[in-house]
Amino acid sequence: MLHGRLAERSALESLLAEARSGSSGVLVVRGEPGIGKSTLLDHAAAAAAADGIPVVRGTGVEFEAELPYAGLSLLLRPALAHLDALPAPQRQALDAALGLAVGTAPEPMFVGLAVLSLLSEYAGDGPLLCVVDDAQWLDRVSSDALVFAARRLHAEGVVIVFGARDGEGAFPAPGLPELRLTGLPPAEAGALLDKQAADLTPAARFRVLAEAHGNPLALLELPVALAADNASTVFRPGALPLTSRLQLAFHGQVSRLPAATQTLLLLTALDDSGDLGVVLRAGAALGADATDLEPAQAADLVRLGGEMVGRAPRFRHPLIRAAVHQRAPLDRRIAAHRALADALDAPDQADRRAWQLAAAATGPDEAVADALEVTAGRARERGGYAAAARAYEFAARLTADQDRRIHRLAQAAQWSSEAGELDRAQDFALRSASGATDPVVRATLAHVHGLADFWHGKFPGAHRTLLTGAEDAAADVPGLAARLLIQAAHTAWYIGEGELQDTLERLAALELPADDPVTPVARYLVECLGQELPGWAGSTDGTAAASRPAPPPLGDAVAAAQALGEVDARVLQMLCGVALTQGQDEEAFRLTVDLVAESRRQGGIGRLPTLMFFQVEAEIFGNRHADALATATEALGFARDTGQQQWTSQFHSVVALVRAFEGDEDAARTSADLALATGAGGAMAPGLPWTYWALGLLDLGLGRAAAALTRLEHLTREPLRHHICTTRSTSDLVEAAVRIGEPARAEEQFARFADWAARVRQPWADALVLRCRALLADDVAAEKMFLAALDEHARGQRPMDRARTALLYGEWLRRMRRKTDAREHLRAALEAFERLGAKPWADRARTELDATGTGAARPAAASPTGAAAVLTPQELQITRLAAQGLSNKDIAAQLFLSPRTVGHHLYKAYPKLGILSRTELAGIPDLAS
Repeated sequence: MLHGRLAERSALESLLAEARSGSSGVLVVRGEPGIGKSTLLDHAAAAAAADGIPVVRGTGVEFEAELPYAGLSLLLRPALAHLDALPAPQRQALDAALGLAVGTAPEPMFVGLAVLSLLSEYAGDGPLLCVVDDAQWLDRVSSDALVFAARRLHAEGVVIVFGARDGEGAFPAPGLPELRLTGLPPAEAGALLDKQAADLTPAARFRVLAEAHGNPLALLELPVALAADNASTVFRPGALPLTSRLQLAFHGQVSRLPAATQTLLLLTALDDSGDLGVVLRAGAALGADATDLEPAQAADLVRLGGEMVGRAPRFRHPLIRAAVHQRAPLDRRIAAHRALADALDAPDQADRRAWQLAAAATGPDEAVADALEVTAGRARERGGYAAAARAYEFAARLTADQDRRIHRLAQAAQWSSEAGELDRAQDFALRSASGATDPVVRATLAHVHGLADFWHGKFPGAHRTLLTGAEDAAADVPGLAARLLIQAAHTAWYIGEGELQDTLERLAALELPADDPVTPVARYLVECLGQELPGWAGSTDGTAAASRPAPPPLGDAVAAAQALGEVDARVLQMLCGVALTQGQDEEAFRLTVDLVAESRRQGGIGRLPTLMFFQVEAEIFGNRHADALATATEALGFARDTGQQQWTSQFHSVVALVRAFEGDEDAARTSADLALATGAGGAMAPGLPWTYWALGLLDLGLGRAAAALTRLEHLTREPLRHHICTTRSTSDLVEAAVRIGEPARAEEQFARFADWAARVRQPWADALVLRCRALLADDVAAEKMFLAALDEHARGQRPMDRARTALLYGEWLRRMRRKTDAREHLRAALEAFERLGAKPWADRARTELDATGTGAARPAAASPTGAAAVLTPQELQITRLAAQGLSNKDIAAQLFLSPRTVGHHLYKAYPKLGILSRTELAGIPDLAS
């Protein structure tokens, strides 16, 4: 029975009430052992059942934490009848994860999405409660899948409640709401104790209350320990410190049982199969049989039977299992592990057998190490990368041969990196690097180590590691060396021009095989990025740039690589970023969209933040700010989910830029602060360049030209002057400098930009150069430049850029006292700014238009129009897909939501758009883009 906990009960009951109205919710209940988490979860389950709400339950099991998807399998069993309702990729991923079908390794993202969809299907039209206790003992992939699903709950009517213990294992769930349980208040603790042990003397009662500190399990168990021990009515001073002392109390009960019973309890504690037959066969080998369980049952230490016939005894509380395990002598534990290994003789028990043999090993054992290596391979095939890494690492411990040990430890490093366990990956890489002799192994370790440092924001260290690894691999495996240097170029981008140039020179000097897919990628990267560096051979002034060949087309590089074989996805990612540095925005956008779609189909969530950042960049450069905000908002969630702090910072910074275009100062500054606060140190915050541009643009739009110029000038200095933000913000820098009468402060950067524009040969870049020249020219030449810029803008689809040029030309015409001519351009600019939701620029155009004496400007309170202006970023994404004819289920699969959440957003979007049905979406212009 649950005593007290009124506030905690209220929190859970509120979630259930919201679920009945169609809203989903999640809560992580945390606390020390015995604090009442399980009882509170039991209360929630009972309350839901009494109200007719279906309940599914699962529990993490400590000794199954190495078995991929063991926790998920137990939890989802009641809902598996609904598997056929899931989209095929999700169904196939979940089938493979749960061992229901043989297939390729399931993508973890698809498994998480399948969990969300399956729970939504199982809930039907009504609410559903999902309870997961002892979440700290869930296997990693089950934990990741459940947290992924929990983060995406919205309008399914599903409530997920986790119970997680402090101090043992880990249940990372950043971003999920938490409820922390503390000890019961004195009055409630006393009531619970009196109900449990009414015959305690006053002195004993006082002592129990003092020792328990409100911990309900201690209040229940300490009197039992006293009675079983037939001890005095008071505890000896310092005898039972809380938690660790509770384990002693539990084991005190065990130690008084017959030896054979203790043997069966130890086997039960060490068993991870849950199979009664396995426990009894192992017990027989150690001189115990089924009748020896009776004393443990009589003492209420274990329970048999229940809904799963043939299941091994279940400990009444996890602390009993822990006490039995931890306090057993070493020789008895080894004997028990060996007996269990012998009892696990079925083919489908091979993985459990391998782990039991490993636990029994007292020194190097190649046969057991080989078995663990096979287990690791099976874990990889099921997407259990963390389990695979642990198996490889344990196999390495049991391997005497140094080369094989290093190879296995390198595998542990690689798969820890794939699992996102960067600290473990780095530790394994460091431990094995000094003894590695195989060049492929050394290159793999360098990549793992460098990537771990990179994602932790340790750019200089990551760069050194990658360069050293590439130098080491260059002679034996030049293709791997090139891959290391391509990653090193990405790292060098955040350090400075010198490091980037040195990396490119190393890459250019490699003798790469003509049939390696990385070769055309490396050539494209060297040719393109080298031109961004003043010290690069062949990089000259603007006049010479116009006579040099244009950058090689992105499509040619992609086709050349793909013609040679399968191309590493990380290599193609770099192509997208490099193409943007060459002004090939639309080409990069198309490739990125294709790669994003492929990653969504394959469930490659780890690649999505990188790809979607390049997509956001292309959308911003193309003036598709509403699209950029929608993409960045979704991708920010992926970056948080996967712990990619690098991209978390970057997405906050690009959101700041979009908010700056809108003139929302508070939102822009908040996002900028988040961008600069994200990360773990290093040369700079990853989002710093975009933040300078965002805040500079914000100041410029709000009329603070001097502050804008100061911010934008930061981008023109090392280590930022080669960054894409510096290139793309040059026209803002020139405008700010001219507005405060100091054009000379922008001359050097403008010369670099003009040289770049002449080389990349893009109409929109030429238009911006002409706009800047008009601002810098005398009155005679300015008009010619403005008109030429507007002509170039007309060749593209960048409405914000064109409107800003029209505004500047209109302002110049008004200063020339040509008010009639000015009105045409100012009206066009005002209309575009209002349509785009660019409030500060619209205000400026309106002020200029009023100054011409027209009196026709809209009032300052006018709001932007169109779907992009009235819908949230997620509603915009969903309605656009619905306008293309996709079903709710198809949209849910693309955006990693549940179909019910998609329907909820559509229901909210219709009245905002002034429509009544889905069929009307196709007629809305903004949704057809």
